[in-house]
Amino acid sequence: MSSPAEPTIVIHDSAPPPDVALKRNALGAPAIAFMVVAAAAPLTVMAGVAPLALSIGGAGAPTAYLGAGVAFAIFAVAFMTMTRATGGKGAFYSYITLGLGRSVRLGAGFLATTAYNTLQIGVYGLMAVQFQDALHRLFGVTVPWSVLALLSIIVVWFIGRRGIDVGARFLGVLLTLETGVLLVLAIAVLVDRGASRIEFSSFTPSVATAPGMGAILAFAFAAFMGFESTALYRSEARDPDRTIPRATYWAVSFMAVAYCFIVWSVVQAFGAAQIQQQATSDVSGLFFSAMSTYVGTWAADVMSVLIVTSALASQLAFHNAINRYTYSLARDGVLPSFLDHTHPVHKSPSRAGDVQTVLAVIVVGGFALAGADPYRQLLLLVNTPGVVGIIGLQVLTSVAVVVYFVRKRRVGRELVGVVAGIVATVVLGGAFVVLTKNIVLLTNAGPATNTVLLGVVGVVLVAGMVTAQYLRVRRPRTYAQIGGLYDDPAAAAER
Repeated sequence: MSSPAEPTIVIHDSAPPPDVALKRNALGAPAIAFMVVAAAAPLTVMAGVAPLALSIGGAGAPTAYLGAGVAFAIFAVAFMTMTRATGGKGAFYSYITLGLGRSVRLGAGFLATTAYNTLQIGVYGLMAVQFQDALHRLFGVTVPWSVLALLSIIVVWFIGRRGIDVGARFLGVLLTLETGVLLVLAIAVLVDRGASRIEFSSFTPSVATAPGMGAILAFAFAAFMGFESTALYRSEARDPDRTIPRATYWAVSFMAVAYCFIVWSVVQAFGAAQIQQQATSDVSGLFFSAMSTYVGTWAADVMSVLIVTSALASQLAFHNAINRYTYSLARDGVLPSFLDHTHPVHKSPSRAGDVQTVLAVIVVGGFALAGADPYRQLLLLVNTPGVVGIIGLQVLTSVAVVVYFVRKRRVGRELVGVVAGIVATVVLGGAFVVLTKNIVLLTNAGPATNTVLLGVVGVVLVAGMVTAQYLRVRRPRTYAQIGGLYDDPAAAAER
């Protein structure tokens, strides 16, 4: 039996009313790139997570970050080919819209919102621990992690509410500082010629394919989380057809090169033969030890402060991304219309920000009241569905690109994008399988817990698809709007 035809509903695009519109022409390519690189939190990823990759993969770890960067660069080519066709403001949600059907796309919208929320809220645990360590290191005082997490949530809410241009400038300063301290460490190591001499064994085939290298792809791919959110700022970008692709390519290129270079320099700091053992014995202090040895104790103190601001920058960037996904879903009528209104002065999606802040307080407060460990439980357990969900959405988007252009018979005109979509589907699909098989590395939990965490991704995706079918029958006009393809002439032409 054939499925019933999709309802024919004509949607007329128009400029959104003033109390709904976001701030126009507020962001250039550099500002958007700052936003998405800050979301990845380079200093936090390097000092807090890279030692785990080094402890498993040893001297070959730098190639994992470079390989992940190449994979995401290919995905970015496919991802950006859809910008001309969709004009959507919901990134994954919009880009899956024209390829895989409304049921899958609403599932993608639900999953994207959930994934970004889990990524952001979980990091409050890591940020609180880093804040604790910095206060103890510098002043010898100990403050409960829950108090520091709550303070962080308030700061993120306040800055996010002030508008996207204010947030972008703030993130630009913090990103410059955290990148600067990493470069100081790398340059100091190279000037001193490392532990013995500078060498490049990390990039030889035997080291790059050594046992454990497949497993650390989980850490390498997780280090790029958030780069794809460039598309969420389309409404607020200047000349978005040029700005969004530039920001995306800049962000991926910067992270791939920077991560590989910094991790390689730390290998030189301890020596290729000793780095795995050193990282295993001192996971939390590896970068601080290198900084104290090659630059000075004062620099390690500075880095302890900048790790906190790095996490803060990441939280603000993800907060902005979450709010725009929520705003997009509300604009389409899937979420309550209360959430699609913007601040009367700052033009930020402030109501969505309020709801996201309340959710963060509830989750963090629940873990605190339960006496949970902020790192091993709040961070690792809450973050994991986000990492898995985002990579899963990237696979779906890659497939959507190929399906869309094949169906539209535009393969010849968009051959580069189609080929990139096919390659990204294979590569990211393989990474998704590797990640799920090695999920214990991200969670440090038992099989039952890991099954539940992976199951969350599937449940949310299916819930979105079921909701779409309900809307198809009960609210066909809302169903026809699914995809974030509003007030954009290009989107109307392709709908």
